[in-house]
Amino acid sequence: MDATAWLLDGDPAIRWQVLRDLTDAPADAVAAERARVEHEGWGAALLAAQDPDGRWAGGACFPAGYAGDEPGQPWTATMHVLQTLILLGLDPGSASARRTAALVAESCRWEHDGQRYFDGEVEPCINGRTIEAGVWAGVDVRPLVERVLDEQLADGGWNCEAELGSVRSSFDTTMCVLDGLLAVERAHGDPTVRAARLRGLEYLLERRLFRRASTGQVVDPAYLELAFPYYWHYDVLRALDHVRAAGDPPDPRMTEAVELVRSRRRADGRWALDRVHPGRVHLEIEGPVGAPSRWSTLRAMRVLRWWDAASA
Repeated sequence: MDATAWLLDGDPAIRWQVLRDLTDAPADAVAAERARVEHEGWGAALLAAQDPDGRWAGGACFPAGYAGDEPGQPWTATMHVLQTLILLGLDPGSASARRTAALVAESCRWEHDGQRYFDGEVEPCINGRTIEAGVWAGVDVRPLVERVLDEQLADGGWNCEAELGSVRSSFDTTMCVLDGLLAVERAHGDPTVRAARLRGLEYLLERRLFRRASTGQVVDPAYLELAFPYYWHYDVLRALDHVRAAGDPPDPRMTEAVELVRSRRRADGRWALDRVHPGRVHLEIEGPVGAPSRWSTLRAMRVLRWWDAASA
């Protein structure tokens, strides 16, 4: 099977990224395909689920009325839908994106203490996601950036438990902050932000992206699985794709993670979905587990293309 052709037979959110990352299509062709995300497929379906006030499911991190009595993390509230739309590639200059940014800024408040959405709240994992969304929306999130820079731990990463006394970083929290800092770095070229991001990345590299620094043991077997949604939970492919997207050079300490991803390629050239993180959704984008996954295949192919080109 031609895996690239199979990817191009998918949703516009997949197709425009294949054109950009795997086929080196002209920029105008990529932009034209990306523009379809607003009006077709997954992107259009998520936009259609938006509340009149610009939120989704009546909440910021959790849907209105959420009582914590259901399996998994609900993926229906504003933060999660915004992150999914960013993954899908909704153009921030589109009418839907501009409208959404204005409405969310006006109407959405965090459950923690009623903070305005783009002001963030107290957990660096959430604030990293908010920084990325703020940059995408063209909102000034510099105060939130300053906050997470001040919260960087001595080992280089971040942890949402730091306010409770933790001095050791978390892979998941660190990755969320790195995504936000990369968005700032790419938009503004801030050397202070870049230095903090690279220091946080070093925390992961020192651990070969999935091992304990002290013992070399795998931190969490889930880190080795190719999962969806992947903006919230850590996995090695997410970390590798971050480095690729940042334009950072490959690092030898990534080799084990890269070869693990390579080893997951099926005989037909595609990658399977190892896990769907449970929780309420507006629509099924990936699944079932074990089936060929366009997101896993796209991410793996572009990471391996980047890695192998640097090694040629």
